[in-house]
Amino acid sequence: MAKKYIGLSTLILVLIVSGCTPSLREEPEVLQNTEEEAAKTVIIPSLQLDENYYRTILPYEESASRGLVVSNLATKYDMKEVETGLLRISQNEFSPDKYLFQEGQYLEGSTISSWLARSNQTVDGLNPSDEGLIGEEKAKNAPVYITHIVEQNYLEKVDNTVKLAGVSVGLALNSIYYYQKEAYGATFEEPLTQKQIEENGKKIADEVVNRMRQIEGLADVPIVVGLFKQNSRNAVVPGTYFSYGVAPSGKNVSDWKAIDEEYILFPTAASEEKYRDLDTIFRNFKQDVETYFSNYTSVIGTGYFKDQQLQKLTITIPIQFYGTAELIGFTQHIAGLIKTHFNPAMNIEVQINSLDGAEALLVKKSGEEDAYVHIYTQ
Repeated sequence: MAKKYIGLSTLILVLIVSGCTPSLREEPEVLQNTEEEAAKTVIIPSLQLDENYYRTILPYEESASRGLVVSNLATKYDMKEVETGLLRISQNEFSPDKYLFQEGQYLEGSTISSWLARSNQTVDGLNPSDEGLIGEEKAKNAPVYITHIVEQNYLEKVDNTVKLAGVSVGLALNSIYYYQKEAYGATFEEPLTQKQIEENGKKIADEVVNRMRQIEGLADVPIVVGLFKQNSRNAVVPGTYFSYGVAPSGKNVSDWKAIDEEYILFPTAASEEKYRDLDTIFRNFKQDVETYFSNYTSVIGTGYFKDQQLQKLTITIPIQFYGTAELIGFTQHIAGLIKTHFNPAMNIEVQINSLDGAEALLVKKSGEEDAYVHIYTQ
């Protein structure tokens, strides 16, 4: 069912006056992409919505390995985070102010699939051989370490052309190896230690960079490599990148940097133990939501933390409403609760959803007391 939203004129005004976006009247640049086998005309959009977003050249080129992420990662949360987390890492080396983004064009789907196999399955398989091993023995001695490789390309404008300036690759690593003792039997779990994950991840990263250096066009560009630790299959929050390194032009990774990021579900025992004050605030907010209206299933929060500091809290409220006036009243109430319960320094996003889809969106950025409210109508 098609939807429109209230407050469109306000949204347009925000984009126009925002200090980090150029004028909407600027014309896009039309250049030649020298990375194509035959030079090809591309368009660089004039508008950069936010300083954290890369401009993407048009027409949009899909990844050469598009679609593999769905089959290689166990949860939709990891599918998204393995790409968005790599974008954050890439900003450390390729500034969005200077570089343009393009999905990976060098690693073909067949190449990645071959690399992700076991070494006794393909000659270039990166996972250990399981020859002669079964069940628990295989899980303990030859677990699958790497399950996916995501590639991102970063281009720069040189005169009237764009050319490849760097590549980022994310290596998705198992935190739990799932196996069966017999065909069609029960599934068992073998947790991998952080030491196992990190040591094997770095070893695999060296080999991946070595192989990428053999691909035409990648011999001399910087390559950023991120190590991503997947969450369990039944998790409702994503895993995160825990380390990254940079392979300078023509070389391999010589130095790794630790990344301290995590996603925490609220309210849970984990959120109470690690972030007690915020957990208490969230529970009080949840309780006040419950007293207003009982036609919902739950109030769930996902906190994204970097260096143990909250960067953003995303709250989802599923509801069953029967009228627009009721929705507006509830949304107004939530806007008041955000102001009452949460510190102005916090980034808060509240998504109100029903079976029909998104009903309302409230966004409060750091430093602002009042939330921006978006109400959708049919």
